[in-house]
Amino acid sequence: MRVAGHNDPLLGETTCGSLLQQLQLIWDEVGESDEDRDKMLLQLEQECLDVYRRKVDQASSSRAHLLQQLANSKSELTRLLSALGELSVSGIPDKTTGTIKEQLAAISPSLDLLCKKRDSRVKEFADVQLQIQTLRGEIAGNLQFGEHLETPHVNEDDLSVKKLNEFLFELQALQKEKSNRLNKILESVGSVHDLCSVLGMDFVGTVTEVHPSLDDAVGIQAKSISDETLSKLSKMVIGLQEEKSKRFTKIQALASQLSDLWNLMDAPMEECQPFHHITCNMSLTLDEVTVPGALALDVIEQAELEVERLDQLKASRMKDIAFKKQTELEDIYARAHIAIDSSAARDRIMSIIESSSFEPSELLADMENQILKANEEALSRKDILERVDRWMLACEEESWLEDYNRDDNRYSATRGAHLNLKHAEKARVLVNKIPAIVDTLVAKTRAWEQEHGMAFTYDGVPLLAMLDEYKVLRQEKEEEKRRMRVFFLLSNSIFSMIGS
Repeated sequence: MRVAGHNDPLLGETTCGSLLQQLQLIWDEVGESDEDRDKMLLQLEQECLDVYRRKVDQASSSRAHLLQQLANSKSELTRLLSALGELSVSGIPDKTTGTIKEQLAAISPSLDLLCKKRDSRVKEFADVQLQIQTLRGEIAGNLQFGEHLETPHVNEDDLSVKKLNEFLFELQALQKEKSNRLNKILESVGSVHDLCSVLGMDFVGTVTEVHPSLDDAVGIQAKSISDETLSKLSKMVIGLQEEKSKRFTKIQALASQLSDLWNLMDAPMEECQPFHHITCNMSLTLDEVTVPGALALDVIEQAELEVERLDQLKASRMKDIAFKKQTELEDIYARAHIAIDSSAARDRIMSIIESSSFEPSELLADMENQILKANEEALSRKDILERVDRWMLACEEESWLEDYNRDDNRYSATRGAHLNLKHAEKARVLVNKIPAIVDTLVAKTRAWEQEHGMAFTYDGVPLLAMLDEYKVLRQEKEEEKRRMRVFFLLSNSIFSMIGS
C-alpha cells in the first residue's frame, strides 16, 4: 500500500517498516527525544493491537452468525422433514465436515426444496379443509351455497401425506353425505311436485316455504341439504299425502253419490259426461290418481254443487223415484212368484211423501233395504223355483202327450207326423220323471219352510198344497186310466164271446 503524497521512487512499496524508517528520519530531523520517541512507538503499537482486535472480533462475530445460520438451517430442515412426514430428502450431503460456508451451501438447496414443498402442501391442506368446512356448514344449515368462508388455519407442524389423506377421507365422506342428501331432497321435491299437481296447488309457492333454494330455477348443487330442510320437506310430503288421501276419500264419496243420483233419476249421458273426471276416480286406488288437478278444491266444489243440485231435484221428483223403486221391488217379487199387495204399498209411499215429517233419504233407504231383502229372499227360493219350472214343463208335456194319444190320426203319414212322434218319445221320458220331480220338490220345500219358519207360496198359493192337489189329481187320472183299461178289456172279452 502506498502512502498518499509520497513520490520517492527509491522507497518502492510502502510497508510498516518503511513507514517506521521514514518516521525515524523525521524524528531525527526534528530532534525528538528518545523518551518521546518511545511514547510514540508505544502508542503506535497499541493502536495496531486495537485494529487487530477489532478485526478478530468482527471475524468471530461473523463465524458465530454463520454457525447460528447453519444450526437454524439444520433445525428448519429437521422440522420440515418431520412436518412433511419424510425421513430424508434427496440431495442433502451426508458429510458434516468442511467450512461453515461449504456446509451452508450444501444444505441450502434441500432447504429451499422442502420450503417449496411445504408451501404447496399448506395450500393443499387449506383447500381441503376449506371444502370440509363448507360442506359441514351446508349440512348444518348455517352456510348458504356460494357463501365464502375465510381460509382456515393450517397446522404446519403436521403436513404429512397421512394427515392429508385423513382430511381427504373426511372430505369424501362429506361429499357422499351431500350426494345422498341431494338425492333425498330431489326425491322429496319430486313428490311435492306430483302431489301439488294432483291437488291443484302452487308447487313453487309450496316448496319454497321449506327453503327458497328448492325452486326448480335454482341449480342442484345450490339446494339446501340441512337436517332442518330434510325434516321440513319430509313433513310436507306426509302432510300433502294425507291431504291427498282425505280429498280422494271425499271425491270418491261424491262420485258415488253422483252415480247413485244419476241412476235414480235416469240421467241422460250428456248430463253425466261433464263429470267423468270425477266419477272415474271410483275405480281407482289412491296411488293411481296422478292426473293434474284431479283432486283440486275447485273439482271437489264442482262435485259438491252438483250433488246438492241433484239432491234438490231428487226431492221434487221423489214420487216418481219412489214408485220406480216400488216397481223394481214388485218385479223382484213377481220373478220370485211372491204375491204382495202393490196397491197398499203405493198408498203407503204416497202417505209418507205427503207427511210433514217426510225425509226423502229415509224413504229411499227403507226401499233400498226392502229391495235388498227381496233379492235375498228370491235367491233363497231360486233352487225350488227352478224345480217348479221343470215340474210345470213336465206337466205341460204330460197334457200334450194326453192330447196326442187321443188323436186317432197320430200315426198317419201326414206332414210333420214324424216330428210329433219324436216329441212324444221325449215327452214320455219326461212324464215318467214327474213322480221323482214332485217328491224332490216336496222335500226341498219342506226343508225351506223349516229353515225360514214360514210357508213357501207360489203366486200366493202354498206350494205344498199345489203339489198335494197335483198328486191327488194325478192319482185320480191313474185310477181313471186303470178303470178304462179294465173296461176296455171286459168289452173286448164280451165282444169275443158274442162273436163266438
